[in-house]
Amino acid sequence: MSKKSCIPQGYTPSLDLYQTQKAIGMLKRLFEDSLSGALRLHRVSAPLFVASSSGLNDNLNGVERPVSFDINGVNDMGEVVHSLAKWKRLALKRYEFHAGEGLYTDMNAIRRDEDLDNIHSAYVDQWDWEKVITEKDRTVDYLKDTVRSIVGALASTQRFLKSVFPQLSSVPDICGDVYFVTSQELEDRWPDFTGKERENAIVEEQGTVFIIGIGGKLKSGNRHDGRAPDYDDWDLNGDLLLWDSVNGQAMELSSMGIRVSPESLDRQLTLAGCDDRRELPFHEMLLAGELPLTMGGGIGQSRVSMLLLGKAHIGEVQVSLWDEETMELCAGAGVPLL
Repeated sequence: MSKKSCIPQGYTPSLDLYQTQKAIGMLKRLFEDSLSGALRLHRVSAPLFVASSSGLNDNLNGVERPVSFDINGVNDMGEVVHSLAKWKRLALKRYEFHAGEGLYTDMNAIRRDEDLDNIHSAYVDQWDWEKVITEKDRTVDYLKDTVRSIVGALASTQRFLKSVFPQLSSVPDICGDVYFVTSQELEDRWPDFTGKERENAIVEEQGTVFIIGIGGKLKSGNRHDGRAPDYDDWDLNGDLLLWDSVNGQAMELSSMGIRVSPESLDRQLTLAGCDDRRELPFHEMLLAGELPLTMGGGIGQSRVSMLLLGKAHIGEVQVSLWDEETMELCAGAGVPLL
């Protein structure tokens, strides 16, 4: 285990166990309403697993192992999703949504190769969203406007929560002024830092940061972070990070972006050495221009809950499995895990 949980000295939860559950339920309803209104999204149902041969599962960094299983009578393997990045785009075609509107859903995933620490769990819960856009919307400015809308929804949710739970008054307010920076600008400023070190440095300085350009190689030949080549356009995507004042680190709340066009998919598959995916059903449709132009992303439900409720460990806001060391650490610090 390369990373470990650590409870900050003197940390005490602001809300007790039941208050936490009540606040999480309220938070999720409020944020969903704000997000769907701001981005014109409609709630839909989503799969927990997809067919292995469909090419619909998110390959993340290309090394994570999906949880797979056979199904009685089905001539294919099922894979528990890593995310719904590709499924959502196909769903938009099926729902026949028009430009400017889209969908959102609860996404539940199992990522068994995660290193367990304060903000990482084997269980992942996200608001996954996707909307149809036009060719003229495929710009950095459109991406930035969408990011500002998401941050606005987070800020309004936090204000209401604080009005209901005065115990949260000590939780710092979300900085609504988003600082936009490219991954190359970060490398230029801190060439000797790792990607995570750069994130911590810029987010501690600015509060709310969106890093543009994740997945492609930088001038150094390294990548700021991994990103699959077949959903985001590496020039029009990014990560939204806010400062976690409890743990003193940057916390990524959302990975999002304008999705690949047939042209950028063609280019990125070759750059990533993934040309074998061209024959998968999803990729064939995309390369043929049969899917709508879209943008979308995932917003971590547990991480949003951690941030807005001032929690130190993700196990305080979700139910998962933990190693013995983590459970003993949290029990000794008086931190209840759900």
